[in-house]
Amino acid sequence: MHQKFLKDPRLPFVECRYSQNSRSLFKVHMHNSVSIGAVDQGQVHYSIENRTITLGPGALALINPETLHCCNAVHTAERSYFMMHLDIDWCLTVQRSLWKIESFVPFATIRLDDLSLYNQYCLVMERLLAADVHQQEKEQLLVDMVCHIFINGCRPQQEQEQISADIDTLKHLLKEDLHKDLTLNSLAQSLNANPYTLLRKFKAQTGITPHAYRMNCRIDLAKKHLREGRDITDTALVCGFFDQSHFHRHFKAMTAATPHEYRVNFMQ
Repeated sequence: MHQKFLKDPRLPFVECRYSQNSRSLFKVHMHNSVSIGAVDQGQVHYSIENRTITLGPGALALINPETLHCCNAVHTAERSYFMMHLDIDWCLTVQRSLWKIESFVPFATIRLDDLSLYNQYCLVMERLLAADVHQQEKEQLLVDMVCHIFINGCRPQQEQEQISADIDTLKHLLKEDLHKDLTLNSLAQSLNANPYTLLRKFKAQTGITPHAYRMNCRIDLAKKHLREGRDITDTALVCGFFDQSHFHRHFKAMTAATPHEYRVNFMQ
């Protein structure tokens, strides 16, 4: 298996990944970014929003922020794929160039079957991952492609209502002090809420428990530290993992790469 990552400080709003001939299995997870993926070779079972579909070359997978999903190869065969993660605030800026809106408009579909857009996406990903392409060209190609995807994949008039204030506040609390082991009771007391009511409401809104949500936040923070070259053992501790083994197990389950692989293969 060959993997290639890109997180360029000159393009801080995008992270790219290409995995070739991968058999790695992903645990159900989520991202705090807007995610767009495509299969280059092979087929995957794409699970999202309580359904599973087969995805192959020619279509794009569209994943809204904080949406549980996973993509694993059919019959554990090898597959090659691209994945792009985009900052939500940057996406809102792009969307405001298209529509008069106040907040980010989520995808209205989980996939786009558009060969022209698929080909454009793959080309842009190849250019973003290339070392000999100027930053300005990369950004222009990215904006043009993302605009086309938003136009085809979003319905601004169908924008969903914001989740309740309690859940928003709880999400904020879960993202803070990741090195600490917070209890559900302490979180509920902060919100003056019944802990079990809060747990039920949170899971109904997000499809995930507060503990699992916090684990995803820890992985996101760990990825940031590893991209910056931070020591793996130190990263595990500051992100709230019991030890390096605990960190390794959860990191690989959610990224299909070990912390070491992610750290040393990252392109800056």
